[in-house]
Amino acid sequence: MDRRFFLLLPAGLLALPGKARAQAVVVRSHSLVEDQVIRVSDIFEGTPRGDVVVGAAPNPGQRFVIEASQLAGIARRFNVDWRPTSGAERSVIERPGRALPRDAAVEVLRAELLGLGLPVDAELELAAFTPPILPLNAIPRLSAEGGSYETASNRFAATLIVMADGMPSIRMRVAGRAIATAPAVVSTRRLAVGEVVKPEDVRLVQLRAERVRPGTAQRLEDVVGMQLRRPIGTDLPFMGADLMVPHIIAKNEIVMMVVEGPGLSLTTQGRALEPASRGGRLSVMNLSSRNVVEAEAIGPGRVQVRLGAGPIRTAERS
Repeated sequence: MDRRFFLLLPAGLLALPGKARAQAVVVRSHSLVEDQVIRVSDIFEGTPRGDVVVGAAPNPGQRFVIEASQLAGIARRFNVDWRPTSGAERSVIERPGRALPRDAAVEVLRAELLGLGLPVDAELELAAFTPPILPLNAIPRLSAEGGSYETASNRFAATLIVMADGMPSIRMRVAGRAIATAPAVVSTRRLAVGEVVKPEDVRLVQLRAERVRPGTAQRLEDVVGMQLRRPIGTDLPFMGADLMVPHIIAKNEIVMMVVEGPGLSLTTQGRALEPASRGGRLSVMNLSSRNVVEAEAIGPGRVQVRLGAGPIRTAERS
């Protein structure tokens, strides 16, 4: 057997054959603690004194390294039956944590600064902000006080207060700059030329004002239902010049020609010589007479021709 194993056993048990030997006490090389304190069982394994509190745990996201000499001192102080066999033993006590979400801090700061003149749609740019580390499962309680905002420079500052179970409260001064933003409609997926934009294809966002070019679509209703003149990539803004009313008639489509005049209404078939949107004008060839007339698109596959307009030209017969 390992010599160290015998050294860790109480001497009396070695002289009692046939009786169960006491469990050896060993050092835990690494422990994760989520409490605010370190207990004996976080450092030593196999001792009945495991529930005894040794001291305060490290802050969330930090760790303690306990070297052999410190382990020996802890064992003596708390009556743990352990002795170091070399100077190499050590125990690492780590307390996991998670960073406070940056967005949560920004929203609390925004609420503090709105009453001081901060524009509602401004983006807050924080200077040298290091999010505090919270206990792993703690729910933070945030507030802000002492805010200041300079309209001329768009500079701000405020004290952020962070509280959560399992940690002392944190007060930190946060400063930064407010940046003007503007609305923009962006795509949620890649869209091809000729596609008609659906509600699920778009979302309204706030972008930094310098990134919003003149002509950028800024309302959902100006984009949804429109047809694309050119493709657009995911998360890119729609430009008004790239949108058009959807075609309800395609080029070379066979359409119903509704010919109307005073006391007269006739229908015949024709071929659209160009695409058209609802209400748009297009040239249509009457398949019977081969005359090409100007018509108005009044619905899918339907055009209206006013009597008296006269033919634009007569198509050559093949």
